[in-house]
Amino acid sequence: MSTNVPSENIAANLPADRFLDRELSWLAFNQRVLELAQDENLELLERVKYLSIFASNLDEFFMVRVAGLKRRIATGIAVKAASGLLPREVHDNVLAQSYETMKQHSDCFNQAVLPALVANGIILLRWEELTVEERTAMTTLFEEQVFPVLTPLAVDPSHPFPYISGLSLNLAVVVRHPGTDNELFARVKVPPSLPRFIEVSSQRFVPLEDVIAGHLDMLFPGMEIVQNHTFRVTRNEDLDVEEDDAENLLQALERELMRRRFGPPVRLEVENSMDPYVLNLLISELGVTENEVFRLTGPLDLRSLDEVAKLNRDDLKSPPFVARTNATLAEVETSTPPDVIDIMRHRDVVLHHPYDSFSTSVQLFLEQASEDPNVLAIKQTLYRTSGDSPIVDALINAAEWGKQVLAVVEIKARFDEQNNIDWAHKLEEAGVHVVYGVVGLKTHAKLSMVVRSDGGRLRRYVHIGTGNYNPKTARAYEDYGLLTTDPAIGEDVASLFNHLSGYSVQGDYQRLIVAPKEMRSELVAKVEREIENVRNGHAGFIRMKSNAIVDETVIDSLYRASQAGVKVQLLIRGICALRPGVQGLSENIEVRSILGRFLEHSRVYEFGNAGKREVWIGSADMMHRNLDRRVEALVRLGDSDGAAITETIDVAFADTTSAWHLHSDGNWVRKQLDDNDEPLEDYQEFLIRSHPVAKPAADVAMPRMLDNILNRVGFRAR
Repeated sequence: MSTNVPSENIAANLPADRFLDRELSWLAFNQRVLELAQDENLELLERVKYLSIFASNLDEFFMVRVAGLKRRIATGIAVKAASGLLPREVHDNVLAQSYETMKQHSDCFNQAVLPALVANGIILLRWEELTVEERTAMTTLFEEQVFPVLTPLAVDPSHPFPYISGLSLNLAVVVRHPGTDNELFARVKVPPSLPRFIEVSSQRFVPLEDVIAGHLDMLFPGMEIVQNHTFRVTRNEDLDVEEDDAENLLQALERELMRRRFGPPVRLEVENSMDPYVLNLLISELGVTENEVFRLTGPLDLRSLDEVAKLNRDDLKSPPFVARTNATLAEVETSTPPDVIDIMRHRDVVLHHPYDSFSTSVQLFLEQASEDPNVLAIKQTLYRTSGDSPIVDALINAAEWGKQVLAVVEIKARFDEQNNIDWAHKLEEAGVHVVYGVVGLKTHAKLSMVVRSDGGRLRRYVHIGTGNYNPKTARAYEDYGLLTTDPAIGEDVASLFNHLSGYSVQGDYQRLIVAPKEMRSELVAKVEREIENVRNGHAGFIRMKSNAIVDETVIDSLYRASQAGVKVQLLIRGICALRPGVQGLSENIEVRSILGRFLEHSRVYEFGNAGKREVWIGSADMMHRNLDRRVEALVRLGDSDGAAITETIDVAFADTTSAWHLHSDGNWVRKQLDDNDEPLEDYQEFLIRSHPVAKPAADVAMPRMLDNILNRVGFRAR
């Protein structure tokens, strides 16, 4: 075990303005997503997809992060963030910056992507642009499929202002009574159960709200329709559950899920054509402030563009990608599925999804284990999984075969709570032992263990990953995993499962680092070791690949490493609170970000260790929640396995690779061209091309092209 290094010593003599604000850094991440939508070099429907992702990301950000800021302001909590900003200052900055990016997002769709769709035969129409025949067809559809599910809600002395559910799309309607000439307000909710974009004819679509608006006379017969405008409310949808024990936790969470949709509003989106009278009514009734109102060019709620992105137009999408069976699992290409358990007995297998197929590796491992008569027990963590999960099916199948099966289900996985509660009940009904982990902590570690009788001895077969056990997201999320029968790792994982399911104190581990007990202190100690190595004349090197780095203690340790001459490279997909390139503080730290067709999700931590390189992979980002409030696990890889991963990441830091570079002022700058204005290499497309095909395990290697790149940028010398 390493020696703990007090955080106050790490932070000594470091400048007070050394941290970027985490919320503004997140907005910068979503700005990078928007830049992909704005990139005219990308396939058109890929740009449409990024527009949808941007909108969905921002919705969740407001529901959780902005809602949290507003709650702290309301309760009078005035503690400054690490960036030095008060909650009110962060909140105001976030709203202002969000508004600017939302307007850019709307402009990108209306001024760039929409005309490009039209030019390629995909036409998104407004109601007034429909032909007479198309309007007639839409009237039939409205009468048969839309009208029956609509409920117009009037607002007058006998009809209170209706509750507006979070993220619902609504029509604010003003009608005039012909007898009294009084103008009245009503709200019509756009049904979320119906497609947002209605196909009126081949690849000609109209928004559902336009179809409803075109038939308001049927909803308000005898009334004059004065005006109508769409609007949308975002509410606080984070959960606040007190935990006493697992049974009470489940019940409390189910109750809280019922209350979630009644959270206070944090954002009001309206069409910029909305009449001031209607807007003021909404502001007053919803209780939002002026700076929480976002006036935008319609249509609102561009999350629904994912319906357009999924159109059957391969000519407007990236070339299709089909994952291959991992080369070690399929030493020769055959139609027979690999015997994963047999291969694991002979060698470790490092997986890289989505380039390596999840279904023919991790999923197959559990399916084969569930039916193997020599398998006695299976233990599994479940944080997020798919709706029709083959992983859950394998666990149920194993239980039905009489095996001992334990599932550690994290029912507090944000926005998957109901799904996980349903799976927990289903597993319990099948005889699986279901536990909810340690009270007060989320179980985020990605662990699977199979106990098998091999020739009279028990052997543990283990999978440890960086991503969820979800076959659907495994096709789009980049993650690493390790399949191993290493006895030390098996013993560590067994000990951790016992801690999660029973009464035990977390002990020492041989090949794992586990949060919350020791992860921060262990990683900081490894950083300190690099500093000491430099003082002793060795080359110091640290590299971290993560979704986010926010933890101040870890960041301060990296600053000290930079000051000591240690070379630090950070590949961060999302939030980065560290300022690179500050003279005297972080000039030896480089931060890059790569976004693309796959979501970079893996976590890798590498330390030079005076030539005896250590590589760790696992579930934890460098955030407070991961290090303090979650059960997380990192595993140390063997030398050859670690080298295979770091050689891949080497390409991400090559001068020939396109990426965003973080500057000390917090701005991210995308570098796509070299000094001769030639396009730089797309990291993910390169990995698709270079991913090894099946061949004898001893011959598996990255292609010569990769070797040439690594030699050119000098990484082979490390």
